[in-house]
Amino acid sequence: MITDTQIEQWLREDIGHHDVTNQVPGETVGRLVAKESGVAAGLEAAAAVFEYLDVPVTDRLEDGTAVEPGDELLQVVGSAREVLRGERVAVNLAGHASGIATRTREAVDLARTESEDVAIAATRKTTPGLRGVEKRAVVAGGGDTHRLDLSHMVMVKDNHVAELGLEDAVEHFQEQTSFATKVEVEVETIADAPRAAEAGADIVLLDNMTPEQTEASVSELADYEGVLVEASGGITTEDVPAYAATGVDVISMGSLTHSAPSLDLSFRTGE
Repeated sequence: MITDTQIEQWLREDIGHHDVTNQVPGETVGRLVAKESGVAAGLEAAAAVFEYLDVPVTDRLEDGTAVEPGDELLQVVGSAREVLRGERVAVNLAGHASGIATRTREAVDLARTESEDVAIAATRKTTPGLRGVEKRAVVAGGGDTHRLDLSHMVMVKDNHVAELGLEDAVEHFQEQTSFATKVEVEVETIADAPRAAEAGADIVLLDNMTPEQTEASVSELADYEGVLVEASGGITTEDVPAYAATGVDVISMGSLTHSAPSLDLSFRTGE
C-alpha cells in the first residue's frame, strides 16, 4: 500500500517551503502521455499523488498495458495549482516504474524464445523507499517479485558460508525458521550445487556462472526432486536466452530495477 506519509515525503521534496511556480488560478485537465513505446506501470502511485492533492483521476490505464507514442496513460481534472504541484512527482514515479516494466517485458519475451516455463525475477536491489513501486512494476512487465524483504525467505549467501560453512549454515537457519519458510542457498561452483541440495536447500542459486556452467549444474541437480534452480549474477537482457536454454527455473536480474531507463512520458494540461 502507498501511504500518505510516502506521498507527503515525495511532494515535500519537490514543492519545498515556498512554491511560487505553481500559483496558477482556475481548473484544468491534465494528461500523462507516452512519448515512446513501452509498458505502463506506476500509475497507481501516480494516481495516489493526485488524489492526495484532492485532484480526481478521471481515467487511467491498467499497469501492464503496452503503450505507443501519443497514448494517454492517465487523466486528471481539478485545481490547476494542485495538478501542477503533483505533475513532476507523478511523472517521475510512472516513468521510472514504466521503464522497469518495459525492461522486464523485454526479458520475459526473450526468455520465451527458449523456454515457456522459466521465470524472470527481480532482486532486492531496489531504490530505498520505492521498493513497492518497483516490485509492482516488475509484475506489470510479467516478471516475479522474488522475495519482497528478508522475512520472505532465508537466503544463505557467500558471507554466511564463509562464517559457518555451507552445511552448518543451512542447518543453522533451518532450526530458526518455520516449516513454511523456504531456504535458498547461493553457490559459485558446479560441485557445490548438489552439496546445497543435500544440505536441504529448497532453491539452489547459481551465482555468476556462465550458461555452460549453469547447464552443467542443472544436470547435477536433476535427481533432487522439488529443488528449484535459479541463475543470477550480472545477467543482462541480452544474456537471457542463453540462460533460459539451460533448464533453470528462475533467472533473477538486479538490472530490472537498478538499471532500467525511465520510459519517456510527458504531462500536458489544458483542453
